[in-house]
Amino acid sequence: MGSPALKPVALEASGAFTGFTALVEGMRPAQWIKNGFVLAPLVFSARLAQGEAVGRELAAFGAFCLSASGVYLLNDTMDWREDQVHPTKRSRPIPSGRLSPVVAAVMGVLLMLTSVLIGFVLNPTTGLLLSSYLVINVLYSLWLKHVSITDLMCIALGFVFRVMAGASALDVQASHWLLICTFLLALFLGIGKRRHEILLLAGDSSRHRKVLVEYSVPWLDQAGNLLSGAALVSYALYTVSPETQARFGTDKLFYTLPFVVYGILRYLHLIHAGGGTGNPTSALTSDWQLLTCVTGWLAACAAIIYF
Repeated sequence: MGSPALKPVALEASGAFTGFTALVEGMRPAQWIKNGFVLAPLVFSARLAQGEAVGRELAAFGAFCLSASGVYLLNDTMDWREDQVHPTKRSRPIPSGRLSPVVAAVMGVLLMLTSVLIGFVLNPTTGLLLSSYLVINVLYSLWLKHVSITDLMCIALGFVFRVMAGASALDVQASHWLLICTFLLALFLGIGKRRHEILLLAGDSSRHRKVLVEYSVPWLDQAGNLLSGAALVSYALYTVSPETQARFGTDKLFYTLPFVVYGILRYLHLIHAGGGTGNPTSALTSDWQLLTCVTGWLAACAAIIYF
């Protein structure tokens, strides 16, 4: 007679756990890898061995993870009907009905406010950069994602703000070359993602994302070729610039260029000939060659800068 009375409690606990799991999934922790750009100034300022600097960078990294998750929840709250026609996004928590849009929106706002608070605790500049990042992303969710080219620029600027915030958390100046490389690379990756969406959705692309009708695969291919070349040239110039050589006391950073060349070519192969994904995060975590290349580049940069 006692066990039936326990069933409602067990079901309620199970439902709460399912809702929490759906909320965490909606925050997309797998995408936090993008916030690794926040840590770039830590490596390239030669302060990786300083405990206080590492702590401040990790705090900035955590703040961007919270802000990005808040943006994802807000964006999914607004787009869940369009996501239902997407072959993979339809399984996300809100489109699939596992997470309430109201709960997601409230949690998204709380996460964004918390991230800005952490930023201002670090210093006012970091707080303002986090606020600017969120303003651009909210405008992107509400309007700018429907404006061709501008939508890609917003994505790329988000990565630039990550690097600038990482530098401000350390009270150092981000190299102009590093910001240029970040912007061009992020723009290139965004174009690859748009290309993949058009091919994946075919005739349903405009139903999922209206701006896709403004793009064509040939145009995206041309733009991708242009930006990949510009990113390579800017990185090469960064490694041999007098400013970089003076900062690190060596001209050997040039020897990391083959890693960057291989990484870009590998990504192009995945989206054009490899049958892979156009999502940079998925490509990095699923393709061992690309992952090995990025790991090798980081190791080479650390070895040259610190040893």
